Amino acid sequence: MGEEVTQTEFSGAHRQQYRRKVQLCLDVFEDMLAAASFDFDRPLTGMEIECNLVDNEYQPAMRNADVLASIADPAFQTELGAYNIEFNVPPRPLPGRSALELEKDVRASLNAAEGKANSSGSHIVMIGILPTLMPEHLSQDWMSESTRYQALNDSIFTARGEDIMIDIAGPEPLSVQSPSIAPESACTSMQLHLQVSPGEFADNWNAAQVLAGPQLAVGANSPFFYGHQLWAETRIELFAQATDTRPDELKTQGVRPRVWFGERWITSIFDLFEENVRYFPSLLPELSDEDPVAELAAGRTPSLSELRLHNGTVYRWNRPVYDVVQGRPHLRVENRVLPAGPTVVDMLANSAFYYGLLRTLSEEDRPVWTQLSFAAAEANFLSAARAGMQARLYWPGEGQVTPDELILRRLLPMAHEGLRRWGVAAEVRDRFLGVIEGRAKTGRTGAAWQVDTVRALQERGLTRPQALAEMLRLYCERMHSNEPVHTWDGPA
Repeated sequence: MGEEVTQTEFSGAHRQQYRRKVQLCLDVFEDMLAAASFDFDRPLTGMEIECNLVDNEYQPAMRNADVLASIADPAFQTELGAYNIEFNVPPRPLPGRSALELEKDVRASLNAAEGKANSSGSHIVMIGILPTLMPEHLSQDWMSESTRYQALNDSIFTARGEDIMIDIAGPEPLSVQSPSIAPESACTSMQLHLQVSPGEFADNWNAAQVLAGPQLAVGANSPFFYGHQLWAETRIELFAQATDTRPDELKTQGVRPRVWFGERWITSIFDLFEENVRYFPSLLPELSDEDPVAELAAGRTPSLSELRLHNGTVYRWNRPVYDVVQGRPHLRVENRVLPAGPTVVDMLANSAFYYGLLRTLSEEDRPVWTQLSFAAAEANFLSAARAGMQARLYWPGEGQVTPDELILRRLLPMAHEGLRRWGVAAEVRDRFLGVIEGRAKTGRTGAAWQVDTVRALQERGLTRPQALAEMLRLYCERMHSNEPVHTWDGPA
């Protein structure tokens, strides 16, 4: 959900004071990077899974307050839309067989939550974009009760001065205006965290940027929005447009978007926080009472609340995170590239692929990003979002290749090696990377299965809305089976 705020309106003087405080936090952060002891002796991984709620007809269920009250577990929290919830998976180390235990624990937690959600006539769905979501669902009472979300909506529209235009190309192009950030709530993702040392952060972030394209191609799961078939991972473009604070004139001037791939390889985590402060005005200028300079001088760890809050409103696909746990500061790379779903085993396969590759790529003597332009990495990312496993990706030494070639020939062996270096057990590597291999060989991602299934149902005479609802029903059945998506069949 992000940091909560206490108000929705801020004066000009308040915003100026917040800007000065953010700059002060940035200066303190720079001092900490030079001198402080960050916690990274036992690196931990973390995961957040954003989910949707549907009713018995597989239509959006605006009941997250009731569902969360039924679940009564602090690991489950609210999200932007009243039909969204988020599941925060407790951090844990990577080595050994811990991923198999994680799979069991996540399934048990989600099954328990599903059982309690059923008591209010709701079902939990892990999917990138809820395919039955239509404009009428987001016309009123769509937002969760939260001062943060209302303030975010108001700030974006104050900055824009006009409605948001959603204009996405694809097989069935969509062009529609929105008077709120409601379309953003359609984008549900899986976020992966890796705790790293200050000295290793830049290599890990650069590697994550390189991986964004291949990661998305093999993990796409968002082909439909408002009934239209758009990109393999429509969530990428929808999220960018739904939170855009720039009217057309500012876009033409080259003002940077808040949903941002970035524009260069980095040498320090400080580069990213400095860009955030330099390029982006505040959206949620909430001030804390902390004096970060005094905290650091007293030998305590400053929370840097303003810097963290500001960082949370710049939506990088790989985001830098500064956090404090039990008085100890640490740094994380937060990977926001992947959609939720289709199953727990698919999501853990995606995470194993990512963590394994990140380890190998970040430790290479001649890193791949020294042989690849940043613009090429971004082009790979957008190509994968549009076309999934049909994309064309550039890779040094290979030229333009399809994702299946790149994954099977180059990336899977590197992922195996990276997980081996992490100390991950062979049976874990084989189980989860075997799922990625299966997807690469068959070309069957969540997005491909959704499109094929809707097409088959429409050929049987169902209308598009009927086909989307029936596809989602079949999807949920298979989601609960925990059989990986590349093995799913179509409608019987």
